[in-house]
Amino acid sequence: MTRPPLAFEVAAVANGEATDFTVTRNDGDERRYHLPGGDPLHYELFYEEIARDFGIRRPRQFDEVASAPAEPPWRPLITANLSPRILAGYGDPAVLKADDGHWLVATSNDAPDAFPILHSTDLEHWQPVGFVFEAGRTPGWAAAGTRVADYWAPEMARVGNEYWLSYTARDSDNILSIGLAKSPHPAGPWIDNGAPLLGDSVIDSHISTVDGAPVLFWKRDTNSHWPRPLAGLLRDHPQLIDSLFDNEQDRRTAAFCAAVQPWANTRRPMERFFLMQPLIRAALANWSAVRDALRDSGLGATIVASMSTPILAQRLAPDGASLVGEATVVLANDLDWEGHLIEGPWVTKQAGRYWLFYAGNDFTSPSYGIGVAVSDRLLGPYVKQPEPLLRSTPAWLAPGHASVAPGLDGRPQLFFHAFHPGTGGYNEFRALLTVGLEFGDDGVTLRDTITPSHGARA
Repeated sequence: MTRPPLAFEVAAVANGEATDFTVTRNDGDERRYHLPGGDPLHYELFYEEIARDFGIRRPRQFDEVASAPAEPPWRPLITANLSPRILAGYGDPAVLKADDGHWLVATSNDAPDAFPILHSTDLEHWQPVGFVFEAGRTPGWAAAGTRVADYWAPEMARVGNEYWLSYTARDSDNILSIGLAKSPHPAGPWIDNGAPLLGDSVIDSHISTVDGAPVLFWKRDTNSHWPRPLAGLLRDHPQLIDSLFDNEQDRRTAAFCAAVQPWANTRRPMERFFLMQPLIRAALANWSAVRDALRDSGLGATIVASMSTPILAQRLAPDGASLVGEATVVLANDLDWEGHLIEGPWVTKQAGRYWLFYAGNDFTSPSYGIGVAVSDRLLGPYVKQPEPLLRSTPAWLAPGHASVAPGLDGRPQLFFHAFHPGTGGYNEFRALLTVGLEFGDDGVTLRDTITPSHGARA
C-alpha cells in the first residue's frame, strides 16, 4: 500500500509588517515561527528554521560544485561594489562598445535608482556615471519603490544616430512588462517612450541590430506561472506528491509549500517567489519525473505548459514606439540542463552565422548556466549546443545572462554575471566577468582575453 504523503497545516496571523505562523504536521508536531518582514533574508531565515524542524529543502540549498578538468579562462572585471547607490551588483550585464570605450548597464531590482551605468576605457577600471532612471524619475507607467519595483535586464543598442535601451519593469498592476527609452549618448539623459512596448508577463528584452533594422527578442515569463499552481494542485491532490518526488526531503518540501500556498497567493510577486523557492528547487532536482508524472496524472496540463519558456522575436517600428509584423518563436527550453526556463537572449553575428546566447535553469541555483545556439537566419531555426557553454565552478556560481561586445583587441568577448561562492538569490551581489569567444564550424569555444597590465579589479 502506498504510504500517505506527509501533510502540514499552516496558520498565518498578521502582526504589523510581520507575520506569525503556526505549522502543524499531521503527527501532531506543532511549531511557531515569526517572519519579521518581506525581504529575502527574512524568508531565508524563516525557511532555515522550518528546514531544521521538519526536514524540508532550504531555498538556497547549494550543491557541491565539482572542479572541471581545467579551470575556464574567465576573467573577473568587477568583483565588489563600486558605489553605495548600486545595491545588488551587476546582474544581467549588457556591455556596449562605443567610440569612447565600453559602457555597462545592469539590473537594479527594487533599488531607488534604476539601472546603473558604468564606463571603462580599458575593461579594468570601471567608473559609475549615473543611472538610466534616478530615484523619483522612473517612468510613470512603471511601479517604483523598495519592495514594489523590479527593474531588470536593461540593454543598450545603437540605432541610427541615437541609443535605445529596452528593459523590464512591473506595470501599475504588478505585471512584468518591457519598456524602451532613448538617448543621444549611453550616459543619458534617457527619455522613456511613456508606455510599455509589451506586457502580460514578459522579460529579458534584447534589441538586435545585426541586420540593420532593429528586432526585439524577449522571453515569455511563463516559469513564474507554475510553482503556486503546482502547490495548489498538490494541496488538492496530495496523493500526487509520492509520484512526483522520489525522496523524503522533497516530499516534505512539496507538502509544506502546498500548505502555505493560500497565504503565498496574498503576497507581492517577489514574496511569492521566495515562498515557492524550495518547491522550485525540489522540482528541478526531479525535473523529468515531475513533468512526466504531471502529464500522466491528467491533472497538470496547464502547469506543464507553463514549464516551457519561449524566446520570441519581432521587428521594431522605426521610431521604437511599437512592434510591427508578427512575433516568431525562436527558441524554447527542451534540454535537461535547462530545467524550467531559458532567458536572457543575446544575438551576435559572427563568421556569417547568427549565434544566440541564453541562460538556463534557475538563477538561484548552481545549475544555472549559459547556453548557445546557431542559425543561418536571424529568426531561426536555431540549433543548440547540447551542453552549457558556461557552468558553475568552485570559484564562481550560476554564470548567466550574457552579452557580447568587441574586446580591447576587437575580437568578441562574452560578458556575464556570477555569484561569489556560498551566495545567490534575489538582491545578492553579482560580479561582472568576461571570457573570449572563438566561433567555428563546430560551434563556440572559449579563449583567453587580453589581460590589462594592472589585473582585475577586486
